[in-house]
Amino acid sequence: MGATKTEFYTAAQNEIALIAKALGHPARIAIIEYLLKVDTCICGDIVNELPLAQPTISQHLKELKNCGIIKGNIEGTAICYCIDEKVLTHFIAYFSTAANTLQQKKCC
Repeated sequence: MGATKTEFYTAAQNEIALIAKALGHPARIAIIEYLLKVDTCICGDIVNELPLAQPTISQHLKELKNCGIIKGNIEGTAICYCIDEKVLTHFIAYFSTAANTLQQKKCC
């Protein structure tokens, strides 16, 4: 994979980096916040919530789905999306561990 040489890093490091990269756009953060706010999987509702065109939202959903943060289920002609709790919990645990480590350090 070119200059990044991902094969030199652990699977966990690559996974966290992939998720972090997917979260690097405010529209994707807004999509996640919306999915967390609603109680059920939703289909076309995201288009009504964000000031973006449907194809743009679809691209953002694709990026979030590719890294595993969201999952989509086909229901008829629509796709319903929801948060994948396992992946999000893993991501949160990584940064919780980092925060705990920082609290124990006495540097700077």
